[in-house]
Amino acid sequence: MQIKDIVKKVKQIEIRTRKKTEAALMGQYHSAFKGQGMTFSEVRPYQFGDEIRRIDWNKTARFREPFVKVMEEERELTMMILVDISASMDYGTKVQLKREYVAEIAASLGFSAAGNNDKVGLILFADKVYKVIPPQKGRKHILSIISNILTADYVPAESKIDKAMEYMMGIFKRKSLVFLFSDFEDAYDSKMLRVASKKHQLLGMRIYDEKDNEIPDVGYARLLDVETGKEIWANTSSARWRYTFAEAQKQKLRALEEDFANSSASFMNINTGSDYSKLLYNYFQKK
Repeated sequence: MQIKDIVKKVKQIEIRTRKKTEAALMGQYHSAFKGQGMTFSEVRPYQFGDEIRRIDWNKTARFREPFVKVMEEERELTMMILVDISASMDYGTKVQLKREYVAEIAASLGFSAAGNNDKVGLILFADKVYKVIPPQKGRKHILSIISNILTADYVPAESKIDKAMEYMMGIFKRKSLVFLFSDFEDAYDSKMLRVASKKHQLLGMRIYDEKDNEIPDVGYARLLDVETGKEIWANTSSARWRYTFAEAQKQKLRALEEDFANSSASFMNINTGSDYSKLLYNYFQKK
């Protein structure tokens, strides 16, 4: 895309996602992710109903009347968005490519975080980590993240989710909100999901096109794996072949859901034609 097209696309995404964010998501986001703990704010005289454990015994003894410590929530969080930029993510048969759909969801998450003064960072990966944008605050930073997702060079290589997660955990020590976008078409080590979910709050988001799960009857067709370059000829007119393919995809999805569940991590399976805002709203509400 040319620069003017990129700017136009980013602006369109901002307009669409800001409406959704302000209408529903931001409040649920704030309620769901309340921060990492409490920090001392001030000391004031005891009032009826205050918790005894908040009493400042040193000041109470000095002034011979009870004082309590006032604590404030530590609101600032860090959100990390990990996006698979392997070639299969640069694909779509509906209104949007997967990459465009991911950019829109990431924008909603980013603007929700920005509205709560949280930092947002981005990691683009495929067979390795290709780009890292450190966490920052603000609208301009979110727009930069959207632009980077849209304009990345999508790589003809198998995605290595393990490497991306390992890199992220090595760089970001503090507990973060981690949103992992991929179509999960390639193998990964489920142990890494367990390790990551212990350290961070992890949500895996499988972004799929309807043709990922079912192939229509188009007769004999040459099918190309855009990540490995492998080609096969298939008789898509065969009902048995189409059924076998669809069942294999269902089995892969069930295994993926089980891996995330066993890792105590959250998971969403999102069709590029669906309304992701409802799914995110329900996710925030449960948290």
